[in-house]
Amino acid sequence: MIGRPNVGKSTLVNALVGAKVSITSNRPQTTRHRLLGIATFPGGQLQLVDTPGIHAEQGKRSGKAMHRMLNRAARGALEGVDAALLVVEAGRWEHEDSLAFEALRDAGLPVVLVVNQVDKFKDKTALLPFIAKVADGRAFAAVHPLSALKRSGLEPLVASLLALMPEGEPAFGEDAITDKSQRFLAGELVREQLMRQLGAELPYATTVEVEKFEEEPSPQAGVMYRIDAVIWVEREGQKAIVIGKGGERLRAIGTRAREQMERLFGAKVFLQTWVRVREGWSDDEAALRALGYHD
Repeated sequence: MIGRPNVGKSTLVNALVGAKVSITSNRPQTTRHRLLGIATFPGGQLQLVDTPGIHAEQGKRSGKAMHRMLNRAARGALEGVDAALLVVEAGRWEHEDSLAFEALRDAGLPVVLVVNQVDKFKDKTALLPFIAKVADGRAFAAVHPLSALKRSGLEPLVASLLALMPEGEPAFGEDAITDKSQRFLAGELVREQLMRQLGAELPYATTVEVEKFEEEPSPQAGVMYRIDAVIWVEREGQKAIVIGKGGERLRAIGTRAREQMERLFGAKVFLQTWVRVREGWSDDEAALRALGYHD
């Protein structure tokens, strides 16, 4: 999955997998890691690599170490894959879409064009000139208009992707949905709430580190997870924003994240969260690696 930020790559991964394995929000940089979603169908199994959105490396944020690392992670995800999905927003083609296509073309991969968010158009035929313009001069293995959010138009896409896959035994069991640990997913679900509830105020200045993830028996639920998560920010003022008046904002973030964890893990969760300051972490590659970021 390749594309510029906020075109719906993670929503599409979740729709194809049939479960929430990749967090979503309407803010850029929501996806910060390469994440494998595993989707098993009667005709075969797909390993879907969700990637950070490709950004143009220019302007004010081009010097950020995180910005550079996300671009490297997105481009590095092309290694060893059999095909690529270029996900674009219906009716919009921007410079970053061109950058994404060029990365795929240079990798020599068959490219399937996914025109997402077609549900925004009442008259779908209005998209035909846009699709024709995008496809002009660009070789696509297939073109699929769809809505990942509404889960419409997915079956033809799955058929096209399975046709491009090499034959072989499934790499994962039928019930597998990702190769990521529950510990990783817990941290992502906390970060999702930060992006959703604080994105306008702190779009890039927060990250989450899970310090403790323990499983213990529960008489009522069979199993319970005790999770300690640290929310890192870059300045004291940002810490105050995350905590909120009387701790109200932090409690809301923790409550919603815990509910999402319980739904995903199928178990009771006891979640504790703290907010700490680490100045300049998003522009420090050593700090980023220590916090679990990789390219």
